[in-house]
Amino acid sequence: METTKLKRFAQYARRSLIEQISAKLKLVLSEDSAARRENAQAIKQLESALHDDGKDHIIERVAYIWFNRFCALRYMDVNRYNRVSIVSPSDPGQFQPEILSEAKAGHIDDNFGNEKTKQRIFDLLSGKEPSHDAQGEAYRLLIVAVCNYWNASMDFLFERIDDYTEILMPDDLLSGNSILAYTREAMTPDTCQNVEVIGWLYQFYISEKKDAVIGKVVQSEDIPAATQLFTPNWIVKYLVQNSIGRLWLMANPHSNLKEKCQLDYYIQPAEQSPDVQEKLNALIQSRIALDGQFLNPETLTVLDPACGSGHILVEAYDILKGIYEEQGYEPKAIPRLILEKNLYGLDIDDRAAQLAAFALMMKARADDRRIFANPPKLNILSLQSTEKLNLAQLWHKLDLYKEGKIGATSSLFEEPQLNLTDEINRQEYKMLAEILPLFVEAKTFGSLIQVPAKYEKPLADLLAQLENLVIHGDSFQTNAAKTLIPYLQQAHILAMKFDAVVANPPYMGGKGMNGALKDFAKKHFPDSKSDLFAMFIERGFGWCKASGFNAQVTMQSWMFLSSFEVMREKLLGQKTISSL
Repeated sequence: METTKLKRFAQYARRSLIEQISAKLKLVLSEDSAARRENAQAIKQLESALHDDGKDHIIERVAYIWFNRFCALRYMDVNRYNRVSIVSPSDPGQFQPEILSEAKAGHIDDNFGNEKTKQRIFDLLSGKEPSHDAQGEAYRLLIVAVCNYWNASMDFLFERIDDYTEILMPDDLLSGNSILAYTREAMTPDTCQNVEVIGWLYQFYISEKKDAVIGKVVQSEDIPAATQLFTPNWIVKYLVQNSIGRLWLMANPHSNLKEKCQLDYYIQPAEQSPDVQEKLNALIQSRIALDGQFLNPETLTVLDPACGSGHILVEAYDILKGIYEEQGYEPKAIPRLILEKNLYGLDIDDRAAQLAAFALMMKARADDRRIFANPPKLNILSLQSTEKLNLAQLWHKLDLYKEGKIGATSSLFEEPQLNLTDEINRQEYKMLAEILPLFVEAKTFGSLIQVPAKYEKPLADLLAQLENLVIHGDSFQTNAAKTLIPYLQQAHILAMKFDAVVANPPYMGGKGMNGALKDFAKKHFPDSKSDLFAMFIERGFGWCKASGFNAQVTMQSWMFLSSFEVMREKLLGQKTISSL
């Protein structure tokens, strides 16, 4: 893929959006602004966010949100996943977005906005409602309505817009110099044939911030920019083909997966002596006998613990699709199975995880045009901090066993006043009291956080209870369950074991680590503390099943520097390198 134009666009888009949103922020916060009169609640939310997070953070966040959404809408326009094009004209010779042209002709999709919103759009376009920029204002209303529509299918990217995100949307979206005009120019129909374009745009968008922080002690909020790196396609193929692909081919020597999926980077295992081959066969057969792992594609699991925009997971999707097809699964059932049962991704960057989820949904939509009608439950998460979580209060509201006897305390770490007779209840609370504090620094430590494997099943069981409460609980239970579920989901994934751990881990030496990260590394990864990538190698083995593959693209320094000597000795003594 030619990326020069994408890089220029993404870097320009970030600067332009930050500039426009900064100006919009100043405008809406002025004492006599229309926003204060018409949307006082959003202004209140905005002022609260500015107080908590600071102006620069809010501007960067909102710019990122709109960049992601505009790029996603353009990608869906080109691939005709929108009923009517949202940011693109209906014809290359035209300039105005199709949805606006339709609205001017009196047609708005029934899904886009309520009757009140539609009537206001028609009034703006007909001149009944005075405006200095009627078309621009009407188009912004349409964009908000579209984003809210896609919330039902992809809430991870299209959070419902009813806050300050809407009032800070850039004003100029229709001119030849607008951000959308440049989006269309960069995201051509050719580049949008491959969802890989989303990953490149993400990397280029943060590249200037990466340049600004690299070589310094990196603060937690800057770790994503300092460490994110889009993995070239051939490396991704090499990693995936020689992990999940190898597992399948080892157990199914007569499989045609190599030819079907064009595994050009697959390395055929070396021929072994009869006695060694006999032992290898025995290992494979024992694994099959244990859980039918290699005979049932639904049990194959892949984790990318630093998934970024999802390039590795997208490639794994294609391999798994070939495996399902080989086993005779119904084609339309395959996308949902892969997304719900096989693929797992974690990252500390909210926007990167959203793009990874979006990329997988686009892969699924290409194979099942009805996937949006009943969206699958994805296992792609951005790790969240529990710093402000009050477990005792939440547990009291959950009232799982109708005990209602837990006294609320003000801190996650304070011992609650328990008066419980049910030992299961006490065990579950103690489990959460042990696990949730691990995530206070989630945005710094990320997937390196270690949740004991013994909690995998108890967490899964508790998650099932909470998901039931979301539907059938009272209002207190429903709200408490919704609050806790994301934290339990991330803990559950970190407690799981996988067939393949595939990653391009972050690279950061000790000089770049902040104090919290250095202390964490020394305590939990004494043999690999010199660099983040080495810690991820070590952590990767902890996620692997006994016969799983830990496939990572890393720096070479672990092979010869004295600081990694103990790590090397353990790796060579306890693990098997199948490909390097």
